[in-house]
Amino acid sequence: MEFQDKVVLITGAGSGIGRAAALMYAKEGGQVVVSDINPKGGEETVKMITEAGGKATFIAANVAKLEEVEQLVNQVAEQFGRLDIAVNNAGIGDFNQKKTADHPVDSWDRVIAVNQTGVFYCMKQELQQMMKQKNGSIVNISSIAGLRGLPNNLAYVASKHAVVGMTKTAAMEYAKHGIRINAVCPVFTLTNLFKPEYFGDKAEKLREGIPMKRYGTADEIAEAIIWLSTDKASFVTGHIMSVDGGKTA
Repeated sequence: MEFQDKVVLITGAGSGIGRAAALMYAKEGGQVVVSDINPKGGEETVKMITEAGGKATFIAANVAKLEEVEQLVNQVAEQFGRLDIAVNNAGIGDFNQKKTADHPVDSWDRVIAVNQTGVFYCMKQELQQMMKQKNGSIVNISSIAGLRGLPNNLAYVASKHAVVGMTKTAAMEYAKHGIRINAVCPVFTLTNLFKPEYFGDKAEKLREGIPMKRYGTADEIAEAIIWLSTDKASFVTGHIMSVDGGKTA
């Protein structure tokens, strides 16, 4: 099995892409640490894994709070002795559909706290543990909104661009220490975070704007995450992988 006895931490694993990745890692033998701000969703993911014969445990954490992230990673290290793979997936949407001058400050603060600062907090703690091991793999979840503009979504776009920048910078810093850091940029993906009805009449236009004429699925994004953390990608670091049906081609 690809991840036999590997310790894998996934944030935002209570649903969507995070859950899909958790199930795949577990199927390949990984010891999965499911983390989410929502205990119900996280426990459901753990149940799905264990009922399928996999190994998983749940640790609740709000990635926007440094002390909770510190506790999360410390608990993983104490319980399992190491951290082989981390997937920083926790994120929130920003669907207020306001132009920059009218963008609510509270919306900005909320989105940046989770999508940008949360990834920084996670990487900071994960890298400290991986440096002790002199190896590890981190996969951050950005978005096609981290590669281009998306009108009326300022905070979300800014946060996802930041994830790309943090990924590239940290990858350069830690490559010589045997730690690989990459990111995945999904297009609109059918999850609890993105539902076409959120966009009303614009939903069809969004779908038609994707060359493959459909939205992505959580499993399709998870497959990219999985590959980046395998030994098959052992010479890949600082890579920003678009999984977008041709949207950014």
